[in-house]
Formats: sequence, C-alpha cells, structure tokens
Amino acid sequence: MLPKMIARWAVAAIAVPLAIAGARKVSERIEARRGATRTTRLLRKGVATAERLTGRKRRRPAW
Repeated sequence: MLPKMIARWAVAAIAVPLAIAGARKVSERIEARRGATRTTRLLRKGVATAERLTGRKRRRPAW
C-alpha cells in the first residue's frame, strides 16, 4: 500500500510538471521554426489546462 502511494505522489509531483514543461518547450520550438500552427495552439491550450488542473499559474495566455 505504501509503495503505491509513493508512486502516485511521484507521478503527481514530478512527472506531471515535467510533461507540462516539455509540452511547452516543444510548442515554443515548433513556433520558432514554423510559426503558429494548429498543433502549437493545441499544445499551448493543453499546457494551460494542465496548469489549471494542477494548480500552477499560467505564464501567458494559451492563444
């Protein structure tokens, strides 16, 4: 029971913020090369939603 709780905490505390940061970086790099596309807008909206759900503050608007 305790290892399962630790694993859940690790996912919530470490993996989710890393995934959010990774998606943000991917979106920024794609935009730097090709400009704003449907994919980058979708990534930014996903990041904004994930940040809201995890209680993190948004750095800038998702659009």
